[in-house]
Amino acid sequence: MPITYGDLTPEQVQTLGHELDAIRNRVRAELGQADLDYIRTVIKAQRGLEVSGRAMLELGWLAPLWLGGTAALALSKILDNMEIGHNVMHGQYDWTNDPALNSQTFEWDTACPAEQWRHSHNYMHHTFTNILDMDRDIGYGILRMSEEQRWSPYFVGNLLYATLLMLLFEWGVAVHDLEVEELFSGSKSIADKRDMLKAIWRKGGRQALKDYVIFPALAGPGAPLTLAGNATANIIRNIWAFSIIFCGHFPDGVQEFSKAEAANETKGEWYLRQMLGSANITGGRLFHILSGNLSFQIEHHLFPDIPARRYAAISTEVREICERYGLPYNAGPLHRQLGSVFLKLARLSLPWIGNSPFNRSYRRPTRRPADVAVTVPAAATREPVAV
Repeated sequence: MPITYGDLTPEQVQTLGHELDAIRNRVRAELGQADLDYIRTVIKAQRGLEVSGRAMLELGWLAPLWLGGTAALALSKILDNMEIGHNVMHGQYDWTNDPALNSQTFEWDTACPAEQWRHSHNYMHHTFTNILDMDRDIGYGILRMSEEQRWSPYFVGNLLYATLLMLLFEWGVAVHDLEVEELFSGSKSIADKRDMLKAIWRKGGRQALKDYVIFPALAGPGAPLTLAGNATANIIRNIWAFSIIFCGHFPDGVQEFSKAEAANETKGEWYLRQMLGSANITGGRLFHILSGNLSFQIEHHLFPDIPARRYAAISTEVREICERYGLPYNAGPLHRQLGSVFLKLARLSLPWIGNSPFNRSYRRPTRRPADVAVTVPAAATREPVAV
């Protein structure tokens, strides 16, 4: 049956959907040169950081240049993955008709093939957000992230697995769509996954060759230092990406859903699931850019194909809607959100849960929503655009 939340009536949920459709349609109509100039500026900065970082690392026997080169390369990889690659591959800039910003042909500086990412992330995760046994981002196949996941002794290592995933995140993402657990269970064979494995091998191999063979070799006697700089830059990027993504999906108060709850949901219920299944991270402008504006994860899940630079402005409207409908708007600083993620990981590593403040459920809003008019806003009378 369709999911319902607290005291919201079907009419109110429908109106909620119309209001969010109106925001999306309005912002899409406003897109223009400023949005294109922004992403091109970010790309220019990313390329400059990569070139300067790699150049400094070639002279890495000088400690200041090694530190500067490693930092610049790490920032370059963060921008490439977060603000550029992730957002471009969501189709946020397809409207520009710029071949360099085409979501279907863009490739990024990480081990995961873009085609597999578009399936595991753009389709599976954004369609089935936080639905247990459908959204593989819940636990990435190795972690227990929900009370509804059956406990086994394996999950005693929850914190260890999460730490390893954080350090090696690009490789965890690379095999994410592979569904390795199917190979271990015997439900699928290596032959069934052959094409996918070949793609991962090709892309991951190119990344490893570039960072761990070619550029270190160009440094001659300084090869070990260049190799160490490249590895450190990748680890920094991995830790940052893990932190932003997990803080957007798994801190205290974020809701999971069952298949039954999400069955036959309306567009308004889909919007509602995105709002309750995501969390934001507060911070300054630079922080938001380096997060790919995924610090506005709630807005991203509502409008994944709108340029992420728009999320900050949209967030004030979304927060107001949440307050008016009596819905939680989960937002907090990075240290608090990340701390609650690791506390949840620790808690869920145990076979008992109990009444823990770190596992509060928002299956239903905690307060009765304010009176919400069911009159559809005039701007929402246009046909909604499918997400």
